[in-house]
Amino acid sequence: MDPYDSGRVRYNHSPADAPRDPWRPAPPPPSPNPLPSFDAWQDEPSRGYGASGDGDGGGNEPPRRRRIRWGRWLVRGTAAGIVLFILAVIWLAVTAPLSQSLKPPTPPSITLTDAGGQPIARRGAIIGAPVDASTLPPHVREAFVAIEDRRFFSHWGIDPRGIARAAWHNMRGGGVREGGSTITQQLAKNAFLDSDRTAARKIREVAIAFWLEAWLSKNEILSRYLSNVYFGDNVYGLTAASQHYFGRRPQNLNVGQAAMLAGLVKAPSRLAPTGNLAGARKRQAVVIGAMEDAGFLTHREAEAVQPQRVLARTAQSVPTGTYFADWVLPSARDQAGEIRDETRVRTTLDRKLQATAERVIRQAGLKKAQAALVAMRLDGEVVAMVGGKSYADSAFNRATQAKRQPGSTFKLFVYLAAIRAGMTPASTVLDEPVEIAGWKPKNDDGRYLGEITLARAFARSSNVAAARLTQQVGVRQVIKAARDLGISTPIANEATIGLGTSEVSLLELTAAYAGIANGRYPVEAHGLRETAGNKGWFESLTGGQKTMPEEQRAAMLSLLSSSIRGTGRQAALSVPGYGKTGTSQSGRDAWFIGFAGDLVVGVWVGNDDNSPNPGLHGGGIPAQIWRNFMQSALDIQPVVKPVVVEENAIDPEAAIGNGDPVGDLIGGAVDQTADRLRDLGVDIRQSEDGSLIVGPAGSRGPPPSAREDRRAADEDEDGGGEE
Repeated sequence: MDPYDSGRVRYNHSPADAPRDPWRPAPPPPSPNPLPSFDAWQDEPSRGYGASGDGDGGGNEPPRRRRIRWGRWLVRGTAAGIVLFILAVIWLAVTAPLSQSLKPPTPPSITLTDAGGQPIARRGAIIGAPVDASTLPPHVREAFVAIEDRRFFSHWGIDPRGIARAAWHNMRGGGVREGGSTITQQLAKNAFLDSDRTAARKIREVAIAFWLEAWLSKNEILSRYLSNVYFGDNVYGLTAASQHYFGRRPQNLNVGQAAMLAGLVKAPSRLAPTGNLAGARKRQAVVIGAMEDAGFLTHREAEAVQPQRVLARTAQSVPTGTYFADWVLPSARDQAGEIRDETRVRTTLDRKLQATAERVIRQAGLKKAQAALVAMRLDGEVVAMVGGKSYADSAFNRATQAKRQPGSTFKLFVYLAAIRAGMTPASTVLDEPVEIAGWKPKNDDGRYLGEITLARAFARSSNVAAARLTQQVGVRQVIKAARDLGISTPIANEATIGLGTSEVSLLELTAAYAGIANGRYPVEAHGLRETAGNKGWFESLTGGQKTMPEEQRAAMLSLLSSSIRGTGRQAALSVPGYGKTGTSQSGRDAWFIGFAGDLVVGVWVGNDDNSPNPGLHGGGIPAQIWRNFMQSALDIQPVVKPVVVEENAIDPEAAIGNGDPVGDLIGGAVDQTADRLRDLGVDIRQSEDGSLIVGPAGSRGPPPSAREDRRAADEDEDGGGEE
């Protein structure tokens, strides 16, 4: 007997009935529903083991059986993916061969056509040599990666986080304001696809991006991207851009220069530093901030980066360049998208009207002075543009690039502010000397008429009346009127602006006058035909324009019409015309801007060096150029009888001292005709009894003294004073 068994009771029962050994763990309880073996499943295929016992494979389906089913679907999905991949490879091999991305881009060119489809100018591109990203300084690579695709080295062609962020920002902004494309996607688009914004093109772009990631290394993708991306000024590739803007190789770019170039990729035409240095520098600062956020630069290094300067030169152009082509080319490139070969873009230029504009400028007898002309439809569609006497001698566009003092043409905004304040052309203003904060404007002819109507003040271009109106309605209201009509250049916050002391371009000022002619403002001057597809949904709904109240527009038309019968009488047409003269101090700038029919035309005459032109005024050569252009463009006959001058449109006392306005009017018409005949060698004059005396040039005796006084008054700064 085992000594350790003493005292134990033995039972002759089955083990299940025996008491549990306290030194052994308790066995698990029997399962109420034991699972059959795999053989049992095969023997009983219809037997169900779901929660409901109906054999539908519910939540209690055996794990092993579920694994078998999942395995089958995995095999099927893999097979389907392989088939789709093979089809995609075949599709891409046909539509976008990989070798295309391994070649340098085809030198792109763009051909501009007039409204009828006839070519007017052609531009080629500046193509740089390919670059190897691995040979570039780290900060050059990092600048592009930081601003264009921060997770470039970690994703497989697309960046879901970037796409989600862009979608959120676009949804909040009410339109497409930000893209989520990676550098790989941009290479796919540049190398293989056109610029249409369709869902099919985006899908192809994503597919090609995956394909490029599978075939090329990250360094190869970045190298090809940097070798053909557009940097503005018709420059393609990092090598060409580095040389064009900074005169150095990409390997020698500093941090600031690399950041500026990386910033241009977003909007190269708009941000090109040769035309928008301030915008390029702001974008450079954004890139530097992105480099700091990405950890490529420390805060101290980012703070040390200075705004960069660029070489003082413009993009190369071919001999077929014109003023209009230079102006419209950036917009044409934006509309055409990425250009890889020859692209044709139709503009708004009217070849016939352009020839007319060039002819009237050529025949104006400008001597050493320069001239510019802009003609547009009421909606801002530019149909003719002359930026100087000769593009071959000077490509500087005086219609778009030059900013000069507009003189009395700026009074349009003074009187518009007055009309908005409740005044009418029949309202009166005091034409007497005034002092405003130490400033004492004056009428150059020295005549002050006392209380006169707004129509009369506008017609004789009274300086003191304009100054009083500016003081009365407020400088801010005058500035607001200018801004509403589209003037974007800086305007001084002082009373002198009423006389046109703030500089503006001819194109912008002409577009402002188009706002009055059209009755909707602001009018944006453009050289490409707009389509609904070029506008976002929000802009399409709002239009961005306001309608001018009809009573305000009628009042402004009345004022502009009175000016044609006053200081602008040299611009008189045989059809209703509206306009305003302008002359800056000492005749440095002479303007005439007006409209008739469906055309709005602005003319400027002056010297490039801003030197004085004694005797030059807006009612002279500019008004004559405007009239000659309009007569040909509108196909109308010239005025063959004296212009009827309304009593309140021009001051009779400023014209003749005998108090006979009718006689003065007839005499003025005779003098104008005499001036033209004298150029042809014929002298004509009016005798004291009113008869006309005709003879050879040089035989004319001294005219009546009263007539001399009148002509002297008429030629003295348009009768009203400095414009």
